Amino acid sequence: MPKITIVETGVIPPEPRAQHGSFPQMFERMLGGADASTSFATVRLADAEALPDPTQLEAILITGSPAGVYDDLDWIAPLERFVRAAYHARVPMAGICFGHQLIAQALGGTVRKSEKGWGIGRHVYDVAPGNGVIDADKIAITASHQDQVIEPPAGATTIFHSAFTPHAGLLYANGTAMSVQPHPEFTVAFADWCCEKASRNGAPEPLVASAKASLEQPLDHADLGRAIARFLARPREA
Repeated sequence: MPKITIVETGVIPPEPRAQHGSFPQMFERMLGGADASTSFATVRLADAEALPDPTQLEAILITGSPAGVYDDLDWIAPLERFVRAAYHARVPMAGICFGHQLIAQALGGTVRKSEKGWGIGRHVYDVAPGNGVIDADKIAITASHQDQVIEPPAGATTIFHSAFTPHAGLLYANGTAMSVQPHPEFTVAFADWCCEKASRNGAPEPLVASAKASLEQPLDHADLGRAIARFLARPREA
């Protein structure tokens, strides 16, 4: 496996972080579970750490964040430039939730807060046949978002979708970048905490109750985690 550089774009509050881990720790568990030989480096944007030269990296993963990709934050434009440079250098790259939206926006797509409202709890997605990344008909993954990719970049392929999230998984035109809206790195307990957080932030209580109950059903996190690990382990193309 290559060394995966995790770009941490959001920080979990101290109490749940102590219980569930940081976003990078969640991804290390997920990807390390798929291949124990995987090694990691982390760039903490919240701590003002500088982004490295992406052309010198072996593989990249961009995490979720409470921020929106359209927010006026001083690190978003540099991160978009980082994504474009990695993409043009054909460095294997994946993004999750905020990372999904950021890659899509950086490469020319449109992201905004969806009029459909909160996406929380267990969501089931239809997988596009023959997509080359995920070998399944459907996958069930936890979600925690309001923003969505409304229009993918030119040449991107939607690899899985639902009525609520039409572009939940994308494979980009050059074949070396992918991104997904839901969170395969989440445990059920942390997904439940996200439902509680959504409740505190104004999500309708019937939706929160339904989302929490949905977490009792089976999830395909390990399958999607292995798919992402395989994707990031692909040999870098010239």
